[in-house]
Amino acid sequence: MAAIHNCGKKPIPKLYVTRNFVKESFSMKINQPTLHKIEALLEEGGYVVRYERGTFQSGYCILQQKKVVVLNKFLMLEGRINTLIDLMPQLEIPFDALTLESQRLYEEIMVKPVPE
Repeated sequence: MAAIHNCGKKPIPKLYVTRNFVKESFSMKINQPTLHKIEALLEEGGYVVRYERGTFQSGYCILQQKKVVVLNKFLMLEGRINTLIDLMPQLEIPFDALTLESQRLYEEIMVKPVPE
């Protein structure tokens, strides 16, 4: 049986990463291609990203042993991007397994400034 981590155990904070914050800090736009890049990074790291219906208080669930990240399918685009960015430090992603483009994105996400 897979170890379930944070499946609705802690409420997700209000989305503090606004469009301006993401744009200024990451040079990323809130659009579908950005979401696809983040999903591709996770897939290269061995994770499967799924969007499901459920009672996610936090908006996501991580199945660590199976390397599955489940997000609430009702999250809007900005919420999906912000949630995946927030989850990135909790995941064990082998840096060497990533493509050069994904490595740059990963480094950019991991040095994200903490909001005040």
